[in-house]
Formats: sequence, structure tokens, C-alpha cells
Amino acid sequence: MPELPRPTAARLQRPSWRDVRLVVGVVLVLLAVTLGAVVVAAADDTSPVYAVTAGLVPGQVVTQQDVRRVDVRLGADLGAYVAADHDLGADVFALREVRSGELLPASALGTRTEVRVKPVTMPVDGSSVRTLVTGSIVDVWVNARDSRSTAERYGRPVRRLEAATVARVPEASTGLGSVTGTTGVQVMVPDADVQDLLAAIDQGARLTLVPVPGSPRQGS
Repeated sequence: MPELPRPTAARLQRPSWRDVRLVVGVVLVLLAVTLGAVVVAAADDTSPVYAVTAGLVPGQVVTQQDVRRVDVRLGADLGAYVAADHDLGADVFALREVRSGELLPASALGTRTEVRVKPVTMPVDGSSVRTLVTGSIVDVWVNARDSRSTAERYGRPVRRLEAATVARVPEASTGLGSVTGTTGVQVMVPDADVQDLLAAIDQGARLTLVPVPGSPRQGS
């Protein structure tokens, strides 16, 4: 009986660079590694800047205790804010209002000589002060007293100042209860308007502070 041929086992060949599947696999691995590195780098692409811990008002001295460091991703807008890689230093003043928790714009800080507002204490009706807080933004309306009348008469109200910042409100005027009488509220007034407002106060005018929409208020 003739002898049958014996089957031989096929030997596995070592893959070569000519194997398309191997090349594709290597490329996919490299792409995955590169993409992962880009994602990690982008997630860590933040910069330290300052945010205010409490609201700032124009003319206020700003110290290190008024700010805190936050890490944010701002891109091209980074230069518009104060970097937290150094202390603020001395002779730093707020030039405009900045609300609590907001990032600190570089344009909001300056030196004492750059401050263009003065604190003026205005006698206003106590009932209109209940909702005001430090940092409230108000329009100042003035009713001039009628000098020709012996009675306490006033003319029509005129808006003499827009979007002024309240620097201080007496504590007794910030409660929720009823407040009567006249209360002194400190408002930051631009230098050019100080003289006219002081004259109105000296002449016995009636002043009213009207909060602008979106202004910080008691309980908000």
C-alpha cells in the first residue's frame, strides 16, 4: 500500500513593515498618544489672575486682602486682567467699581493721582436707603428748594448724576425695618460734579438716590 503524504505545519511568519495592518496599527497608537497629550496640555493651560473678594468702589485703596488667586483660561484676553504672579504692592487704588467675585481688570486699578472721584456725603430720605449697600450704583436726583417761598417747597426733580457708586451706607439704614428722617449716604462723585452737588446740598435741596437696573442691593 502506497505511503500517504504527511501533512506539514505552516510556520508563522514574523510580521514585517510591509504588512499594511501593522503600519495602520502603529499609526493609530501614535495618534492616540498624541491626542491624549494635547488634551492633557489643554486642560492645564490656565493662568493665575486675581479676583476680588469683596466689591471695590472708586477711590478705594486696594490691598492684598481684597483679592484672591484664581486659575482661569482666558487666551487672548489674559492681558486685560491683573496677573496673580506678584503682589499688588502699595499705592494701588480702584478707579471704578468692581463687583465681588469678578476678575480684577487691569484698567480698574491706578495710583492716587489717577482717581477722578471724591466721596460726598449726601443727606437723603431714610426710607429710600433701605435697599442700598456699599457698591450700589445710583442716579442722583435733585429737587431744588424754592427760594421765593417761605414754605418748604421744591421744584421738579432733575437728574444731576448718573451711575454713581455708593461708598458707604450707615448701618442703621440697611435694615429691613422702616427708616424715617434724613440719612447721610457717602457717594463717589466725579471731580467735575462735586461743586454743583455741594452747592445744592448747602441750598437745602432734596436729594434722592435711585438704583440703576442690575445694581447690587440689599438682599440680592
